Amino acid sequence: MKVVFICGALRANSAWDMEQNIRKAEELALALWRSGYAVICPHTNTRFFQGAADDTVWIQGYIEILKRCDAIALVDGWERSEGARGEYRVAQELGLDVIDTRKVLK
Repeated sequence: MKVVFICGALRANSAWDMEQNIRKAEELALALWRSGYAVICPHTNTRFFQGAADDTVWIQGYIEILKRCDAIALVDGWERSEGARGEYRVAQELGLDVIDTRKVLK
């Protein structure tokens, strides 16, 4: 079973918009689980941790987790997120597969 890292925007201008980002990531994560992948969804894993530690803790930790994955899946709009772009660059450097999410989200 391949392990897939969900890559997409988390932060937003409001708590509502941030929750919408989380829900989009959740939807993709569920679809991937149903398609036979094991999924790491940072959005839900540390959903309520904002302010509990410095942001670098989460950023560095998730890059470390990403290094152990087989593939990355991009949430719609991921390219607007500085953090997601950084994760994508790491995935490219590692030669990870990129899941075509259009095929998963039917």
